[in-house]
Amino acid sequence: MGCLFKHPFAFILNLYGVCKSSENSYINLFLKPIQQQAYDCLWVGFIDTIIFFSSQFLFACKDNIENLCLACTSLHQALEEGNMFGKRFKRRSALLKILYKLVDIGSDPLGLKLARMILALKVSGKNLLNVCKLVFKISRNEKNDSLIQNNSLLDSLLEILRFEDLQTNNEAFLYCLGAIKFISGNAVLLNELVNKGAVEIFFQLMKQINNIKENDTRFSNLGHLLVQLTATLRNLVDLPLSRCQLLCSGAVSEFWVVLEQRMNDKDICTNIVRIFSKLSSYNDCCAALAACSRCYVLFLALLNKHQKKQDLVVRVVFVLGNLTAKNNQAREQFFKEKGSADTLISLFQTYNEFDLNTKKEKREGEENKSKQKHPSEAEDVLIKLIRVLANLSIHPSVGAVLAANHHIVALLVTVLEYKSIDDCEELVINAAATINNLSYYKVRNSVIEDQKLRIAELLLKLLMSSNMDGILEAVRVFGNLSQYLEICDFIIQRKVYKFMIALLDAKHQDVCFSACGVLLNLTVDKNKRAILKEEGGIKKLVDCLRDFGPTDWQLACLICKTLWNYSENITSAASCFEEEDIKTLLVLLASFLDEELALDYNFDSDLRDYHKLYWETEFKPVAQKLLNRIQSRHSFLQPITITSF
Repeated sequence: MGCLFKHPFAFILNLYGVCKSSENSYINLFLKPIQQQAYDCLWVGFIDTIIFFSSQFLFACKDNIENLCLACTSLHQALEEGNMFGKRFKRRSALLKILYKLVDIGSDPLGLKLARMILALKVSGKNLLNVCKLVFKISRNEKNDSLIQNNSLLDSLLEILRFEDLQTNNEAFLYCLGAIKFISGNAVLLNELVNKGAVEIFFQLMKQINNIKENDTRFSNLGHLLVQLTATLRNLVDLPLSRCQLLCSGAVSEFWVVLEQRMNDKDICTNIVRIFSKLSSYNDCCAALAACSRCYVLFLALLNKHQKKQDLVVRVVFVLGNLTAKNNQAREQFFKEKGSADTLISLFQTYNEFDLNTKKEKREGEENKSKQKHPSEAEDVLIKLIRVLANLSIHPSVGAVLAANHHIVALLVTVLEYKSIDDCEELVINAAATINNLSYYKVRNSVIEDQKLRIAELLLKLLMSSNMDGILEAVRVFGNLSQYLEICDFIIQRKVYKFMIALLDAKHQDVCFSACGVLLNLTVDKNKRAILKEEGGIKKLVDCLRDFGPTDWQLACLICKTLWNYSENITSAASCFEEEDIKTLLVLLASFLDEELALDYNFDSDLRDYHKLYWETEFKPVAQKLLNRIQSRHSFLQPITITSF
């Protein structure tokens, strides 16, 4: 059956428009009191007419969704302009029956328009629950995001959370929040939510839920609500304004309350930790998280309770890595918590076994082995867990304890043993970096010292790889270990020093610094100094001094110390250096010891002061001594050649 009118309420709206325009006429100044009564009566008749035509139009045009949407738009406009929304409208029940019949058609565009009207009529109880279910169903389909953007539905949903009673509308809140969670997956709608004050509304709701304790019968049901709430907040924290509002409102403290009260609920805990993982990537938020005195206790409790829940564990250790990355106090506080080291060791063992078993299964089950592009789940945990250990080991007292821990060192060595850089680059590099940190500590019962030759053997794999980051970490470890005589002998016997000399050509400042550190330690032994004559070692050191000296006085100092050791007890400069190297050194050292020339580089004020301090206290003394030695043992007189007769 065709539709009788292109716009079903057009004639009614025209009638309303004529009536309303008369309000602004000159005569209205005299007749306004009389007209107001007539106007109210007209509205009752007008809405009655709309209700009648709505019911007729439902049967006439139920297959024409576009016309139904237009009809709903007109109806919404009429109700809004007549101030008929809310619970005061006398024919509200009749209108709601019609609207709910239209809902049964099952159209998403129509459903959104109907939902907005139904919510504006301030329904409660089962009606509120049903309309929230409708919105939840529609919002699940991301194709409807554009419809929601143009519908102004968010205000109505947020009003439910702000003004309706949580206890009597628990299930409606659940579907309402579920809908908002889906909606928050859209970037445009996410911004709109924040601008409408969603963060404060969610914060107040979370406080309300947190006030209900575990012995309350409502506690369990509200857990489902918290899953939706925390999942939505997880999306919101992507926005800078949201993060600012969370910090200013004190919401971070409420997150810790949720975590403590809902420790048994893995879904809620995962959502909270996902929020923390995002927040901890920002310095101000990271400080706010660390400010909670119980944060490390709660994290350790989570790790112990959900040790095999990889998606939760990986995020907790990621957050711990961020908290301990730049904060020495955080490193100390975490490590002082009872059982912190044992928990990390247990996790390390668990996921190391997972990884070994996975590797074994792959080896047995795969004929055509292909390279894995991304770390496995077990590897991902190990990467982030080892990062925590690396961060903790920066703290002097913590690092000294870890260096003497057999379990931790053994597990790190195991990673280097069974993993190649091609298997999982980040895991191997993190393990080598942590061993490097621990090898810095010369402590009694150091496991690193006990295992130094085994570690050195394993590092050869990294040195021979084509991965520059892996090579750099291996060289750094050799830099610390080469302070031991046995390792120096190993470096000579296994020709590792040739790698170090070759790396001076890398034109990579960090690599040159670490390689030079190894060579410096080797030249402490006068019997090993001759190696610098091999592979053009002296010339490469001089080239590094020229290339990096003015921008890195630490590296320049290392080079001068190495050349100082090398040239000890020489009778003449020529017996130690090539003539070209002597000339270059004399020029470089003289210019680098000239303060005006040496410090004439564009650094910010803090860096310039540090640069000058290091030049004065470290570089200048050794460079001056080296220059004096070369000058005193080098003759500027040129020999006269006499042709024989």
